[in-house]
Amino acid sequence: MHLSADSPTVGVVGGGQLGRMLAEAASPLGVQLVVSDPMPNCPANHVAREQLVGEFDDYDTLRSLAEQVDVLTYEIELADPDTLDAVSEETGTPVHPAPETLRTIQDKLVQNETFAEAGVPLPDFRRVDDADDLRAAGDELGWPVMVKARTGGYDGRGNVPVESPDDAADALAEVGAGGGGAVAEELVDFERELAVIGARGVDETATFPVTETVQREEILRESLSPARTDEATRERAHEVARSVLAELDGRGVFGIELFERERADEANEILLNEVAPRPHNSGHWTIEGCVTSQFEQHVRGVVGLPLGPTRRHGPTASANILGTVSEPARARLAGVEEALALADTHLHWYGKREVRPLRKMGHVTIVGESEPPLSPVRDVVETLQFG
Repeated sequence: MHLSADSPTVGVVGGGQLGRMLAEAASPLGVQLVVSDPMPNCPANHVAREQLVGEFDDYDTLRSLAEQVDVLTYEIELADPDTLDAVSEETGTPVHPAPETLRTIQDKLVQNETFAEAGVPLPDFRRVDDADDLRAAGDELGWPVMVKARTGGYDGRGNVPVESPDDAADALAEVGAGGGGAVAEELVDFERELAVIGARGVDETATFPVTETVQREEILRESLSPARTDEATRERAHEVARSVLAELDGRGVFGIELFERERADEANEILLNEVAPRPHNSGHWTIEGCVTSQFEQHVRGVVGLPLGPTRRHGPTASANILGTVSEPARARLAGVEEALALADTHLHWYGKREVRPLRKMGHVTIVGESEPPLSPVRDVVETLQFG
C-alpha cells in the first residue's frame, strides 16, 4: 500500500470515545476517519474528518458512509450486520471485522455455542426462553447463576445474577430478555478477571500483554498490566485468546474478556467470558503503555497494513473517570491542573457534553517501573471532580 495525500479513509459506525481514539490513532498513519452516529457532534466528531448523523442501522446513512470511504468498521455492537452486508454488496466497500463475526458476537447464545464447539473453555451455560427454563437451568448448573440477555447487552449491561428459582421471572424482566431469550451461565467463583486484546491482520494475528481488570457494579474501574498472576497463567490466557481469534472472520481488534479460576492442586483455569469485536475499555492502557496502541492496531488491521509490535513499555495502570453526579448535568471537569501535576499522568477526556451517573467520561493512565501503579492512578482520579 502506498501512502499519499489520498491515503485510505476508514468509515466507522459509531462515534463515541472509541471512534474518537481511533481517529487520534489514525492521523499519524495518514489515515482519515469518517464516522456515523445518531448523536450530532458526537465525541469522535471533534477529531474525525466528518460525521454523518444517522442511526446505527440506517441503510441510507451507512450507504452514504460506505460511498466515501475505502473500508468500513464499527466501534459499537449495535451496528447492524445485515445492513452492513447489504451496503457492502451494493458499494463494494469491505467491512472489517466481518459482519458474520458481528452476528456471532451480538447473540450471546450463538457466541457461547460457537466457542464451545471450537473447544474454547468457558463457563457451563444453558439456553433460556422463559422463567421455567431459567429455573431448570439453575437446578442443573447450581444456584446462583448469571443470566444474560442474548442480544442488546454490552459493557456489563443485560447481565444479572439470580440467587434462587423465586427470582427467575424478575431477573428475566431486569435484563430485558423479552422475546429474545437469554443465556444462563454458571456463576464463576473467579480469582480475578483478565482481558487480552487480540488482533487479526491480513495474514497474521497478534495479542497484547494480559490485563487484569478491576470491576465494580458491572463497570470497569481499573486495568493493570501485567496482571497480578503468574507467568504460566498469563500464557494460558494468551492461548485461549489465540484460540478465540482463530474462530473469527475479518480484520481488526477484539477485546477478549476472561476469568481466572483457582483450582485445588491444579494450575489455575482460564475461562472465556465474552468477546467484543472492536477496541475495548480494558485496552485503553495500551495508548501509553505499549509500542502500538489497540487503536492504531485496529486501524492497521482494517486498512490492511502490517500489525504493529505489542511490547509493553513498562508496568501500566489505567482508571476510568466515571460520572459521580446523582442526575444528568453539563459535563465540566475540575481538578485537572492538580491531576496533571502528579508524576507521569496521562489524561484522556472524551468530550461528552453531559455527565450521567457512572457514565464513562474519560480515563487516566500511568506507566510505572516495577509494578502497575494502581495507587497513583487512583489518586489521580480522586483529584478529578465534576462541577
